[in-house]
Amino acid sequence: MTTAQTPELDVQPTPLALLLLGREADPRSERGVDCPGDLPSPSDPHLVERARAAKAKLGDKVFVLGHHYQRDEVIQFADVTGDSFKLARDAAARPEAEYIVFCGVHFMAESADILTSDDQKVVLPDLAAGCSMADMATAEQVAECWDVLTEAGVAEQVVPVSYMNSSADIKAFTGKHGGLICTSSNAKRALDWAFEQGEKVLFLPDQHLGRNTAVRDMGMSLEDCVVYNPHKPGGGVTVEQLRAAKMILWRGHCSVHGRFSLDSVNDVRARIPGVNVLVHPECKHEVVAAADYVGSTEYIIKTLEAAPAGSKWAIGTELNLVRRLANRFASEDKEIVFLDKTVCFCSTMNRIDLPHLVWTLESLAEGTLVNRIEVDKETEAFAKLALERMLALP
Repeated sequence: MTTAQTPELDVQPTPLALLLLGREADPRSERGVDCPGDLPSPSDPHLVERARAAKAKLGDKVFVLGHHYQRDEVIQFADVTGDSFKLARDAAARPEAEYIVFCGVHFMAESADILTSDDQKVVLPDLAAGCSMADMATAEQVAECWDVLTEAGVAEQVVPVSYMNSSADIKAFTGKHGGLICTSSNAKRALDWAFEQGEKVLFLPDQHLGRNTAVRDMGMSLEDCVVYNPHKPGGGVTVEQLRAAKMILWRGHCSVHGRFSLDSVNDVRARIPGVNVLVHPECKHEVVAAADYVGSTEYIIKTLEAAPAGSKWAIGTELNLVRRLANRFASEDKEIVFLDKTVCFCSTMNRIDLPHLVWTLESLAEGTLVNRIEVDKETEAFAKLALERMLALP
């Protein structure tokens, strides 16, 4: 019997990974720190009552935002729910709220701070609620990438397009270099705009959304795309590849959506005859190609709302949302299952739990500002420019 050689994995520890291992730190990463106080016990039977009381005491001074991927125990206290960009815009539309409590992850709270007034204070209940995808592109790495593009003689032809799921630093880089932000629902419109400005796009930080939009929605080929790996010299690509490519994709991905595979799709079709496969565009290209429907979180919700009674659906997105949708539509006899057999929560999103929310609301009610997310003015100015270009899209 022969033993196959195990290939060497191209894996580099990120600043966040090192931080979680207790080694090193990056103050500008999607980081975590200890709360400056004691959290309520998760077994406290009065947590719900305490959250309600603190929120009532704050009244109109607080506005709680809940991302679709949050736990039900947290979502119940949200004034509005939605995806990251919808929530940031909702925050900006409530100027009377002194405190914006963002039940999401770090880059979302940054976006809310960028879009709200200076008088408003954005709070993240747990600073360890980061985003692994956002951490896959640092300001230093992207600046080095731009140097590589410059040396290849293509930088002047490149327009950066950054996914909403990126840090304020990356959004600022994008704005400074003539680019714009996109969401999973308007990525095609953003790319159409970008190709009107230049011949190539540098898409950050999620390679799958960039590839799927270019190939599936815009008719490009896989050969039009090249992947830039920040952990390899020169991005692991040749000058010739950069000059030939239309889409220069950053080697990043979502740890949740990246788990779904073509085997997952084939398996669910075999188990549930007549099932509709509905996935998020952050999934791998082969998964998106095999699915029946592809769209953003909001698209997934609206598709299920419009689905006929008795229909069957396998959903490729975060498990909290899938479970919530399954419960919501059970009375309409819609069968909704998770695409993969393996449970797949967003681990950092799930750091926002009821004890952290109670601690945050009670602290604010007592006049103590905690866990404020504040973007510096220069970063904010360029990041806002990139966001405003997106808002101006037709």
